[in-house]
Parts: sequence; structure tokens; C-alpha cells
Amino acid sequence: MHTPCTKTDSELVVQLKDVSMRREAFSILVERYSRRLYWHIRHMVVSHEDADDILQDTFIKAWTHIDDFRADSQISTWLFRIAINESLTFLSHKKETIPIDTPNSPPVSMLESDPWFDGDEAAICLQKALASLPPKQRVVFNMKYFENMKYEEMSKILETSVGALKASYHIAVKKIESILATNN
Repeated sequence: MHTPCTKTDSELVVQLKDVSMRREAFSILVERYSRRLYWHIRHMVVSHEDADDILQDTFIKAWTHIDDFRADSQISTWLFRIAINESLTFLSHKKETIPIDTPNSPPVSMLESDPWFDGDEAAICLQKALASLPPKQRVVFNMKYFENMKYEEMSKILETSVGALKASYHIAVKKIESILATNN
């Protein structure tokens, strides 16, 4: 028998489907994926507090819909899809695109004064450039650059073609390079 820390995702899925084992398995799932999902969300929404809220919403949605998980993809793919959808919904409601020509806009100043963000000036410039991207390009860039995901995995999570993802990533990189070049 595996200890909780060494259970595979497949074993957790089996336990998640069993109502008597669901709480323990979900606890392990939260522990296993919280940090990775948090940072993915954080790169999308900038604010620590917003990222925490969206992470919580992600796990609440996963908990309430665990019976809908068909296991035709990995549980991590499903969790990322929920986190991305929650982040995009949040961004569409908040319209948190940072215009580069207004360096004192609230999201930028929030990033610079955020005690949870310990980045140097280059990291802050990158985050400002990322925040200027359209949300879907930001998702693709974050998954590839920060998460180092393969396009095939991204394709499953985002339910889009590998070719479209490569094009989106390329465009995002060019925009970021352009923004960083004009700021230096």
C-alpha cells in the first residue's frame, strides 16, 4: 500500500470516485497541485490575493465537479483547465490588461509594491510585458515559459491544436521582446 505522498494520480482518481475516500484523496491532490496552480494563476492575474482566491475557486469547482471528471485525461490537465478558465473569467470581469504606456496604472503599482513578489527590475519588466498580452496569449506563454509544458500537454488542457499554440506562443514572444526592447 502506498503512503499518501507516493500515491499516483491514477490511484488518487480511483479514490476520488469513492465517496468514503474522497476527502483524503482530495487533500493529497490539493497538496500536490496547489503550488504549481498558484504560480500559473499568479502569472495570469498578478495579485497574490486574486491568485489565492482563484486557486480556492479552482479547487472548489474541482471538488463540486469531481464526479464529472471522466478520467480520459490526466487529473492535472483537468485542474489546469479549471484554473485557466477561472483566471480568464476573472480577467474578463476585471479587464486587468495593463497598458504599457501608463506605468503607474493600479496593476503595475500593485505588482511593484506587492510583498509576495520578490522579483528584480528585469522580472518586474517581464511581468508588465506579460500583463499587456491578451489573456489567452498570456496563458500560452505562461504554460510554455514558466511551466515548461510540451505543446501536446497544452493542447489537451486548452483544447486547441498544437499549431495554433505554437503560433500564439511565437506571437507572444515577439510582443514581449518588442515591449522589453522599447523599455530599455
